[in-house]
Amino acid sequence: MAWIEIVPDEEWSDDEALESLYGRVVDKNHGRVDYIMSIHSLNPRSLAAHDAVYRSAMAGTRNLRKVERELIALVVSLENECHY
Repeated sequence: MAWIEIVPDEEWSDDEALESLYGRVVDKNHGRVDYIMSIHSLNPRSLAAHDAVYRSAMAGTRNLRKVERELIALVVSLENECHY
């Protein structure tokens, strides 16, 4: 796995842009930002864009309800042995 510099969770409050995004991207079950999101912490615009794409992809539409999209994401993650 590649190592990518990140801003530690406890330092997000020092950056206005990161602080404003923290509530949207923090994993409330674990009380931390998942690595897949924290790799964008050096570029808050990138983090906001990643979050927007994720939310758009997972939102319900006419064709697939939100629960169906989440089920597909779960199966793909399990198949790829990815905990996200």
